Amino acid sequence: MPRTRHTAAFALITVAALALTACGSGDPAAAPGGGSGAAGAGRGKIPTADVVSAVKKDEAAAKLLPAGVRSSGTLRIASSVGTPPGAFYLEDGRTPAGADIDFADAVARALGLKLKREIASFEAILPALGSGKYDLGTGNFGVTDERRETIDFVTYINDGQGFAVRDDSKLKKVTDLTQLCGLTVGTGAGTTFEVTLQENRHLCTDAGKKAYDVKTYSDQAAIWISLQQGRSDVVMSTINGLRYAVTQQEGLRFLNEFKRLDVGFAFKKGTPLAPAFQAAVNGLRADGTYDRILKKWGTAESAITSSRISPPELK
Repeated sequence: MPRTRHTAAFALITVAALALTACGSGDPAAAPGGGSGAAGAGRGKIPTADVVSAVKKDEAAAKLLPAGVRSSGTLRIASSVGTPPGAFYLEDGRTPAGADIDFADAVARALGLKLKREIASFEAILPALGSGKYDLGTGNFGVTDERRETIDFVTYINDGQGFAVRDDSKLKKVTDLTQLCGLTVGTGAGTTFEVTLQENRHLCTDAGKKAYDVKTYSDQAAIWISLQQGRSDVVMSTINGLRYAVTQQEGLRFLNEFKRLDVGFAFKKGTPLAPAFQAAVNGLRADGTYDRILKKWGTAESAITSSRISPPELK
């Protein structure tokens, strides 16, 4: 996705954020987390606390890296940039920020590595890992059993699937996808949300109802525009992303969590990098960096007790 479109998506969701970037917001890391998601930073305010530069090298974790990686000191990372709090562009339209960026940078510092970051579309990253183009990828990738067949994951947060609607919607809570029958659902292309929706459309026809329509978008801004303009009745996306977005746009509300998923760094299947990344994440939990990143972005509810390598999908 072009940088200008990412910037447009961020501008749409954060409203006045771009105008406020330069002046900051005091100590955003001290903002409350909880159910409001990253909204703890306040409408239009971008968390700017530096929670990465103080991270020290974790020698024990670094020793788990393959010798060639320790020698080169670099890894190629593909990052999907969309909307807060996961990953987005700052005012300049070039600098990525967000929880995914902070976690990747913190782990790299703990392992004594430098990241060569390339921005890539969400749906292109996982196939590119298999081809060897990148060493790892980030993009709020949920760990599913299907993905585990070809991808290795090292978990660092727990997020998942949820729904948001306009204030005038009659929907109160979606606990069964048949509640969406006859509606139009907007979601991201190539995501677990798209897979979940497409695989379960038959539930409506099985029940003698009109199937819901699934509209997919690669541009995150387009998803919200479709909802605001009535071309979508409901949006399915990440729990943290939805909670943030509805606090930054008037006339929208978060419905509920639908399914929790572990989220992880993504690697080519059989990667030798996984043990080192797992140890680094657990080291960040032990030294407090992990909690500081979550606090900065208001996503404390996404904390995990320990990092795991390719765990089974949460049911």
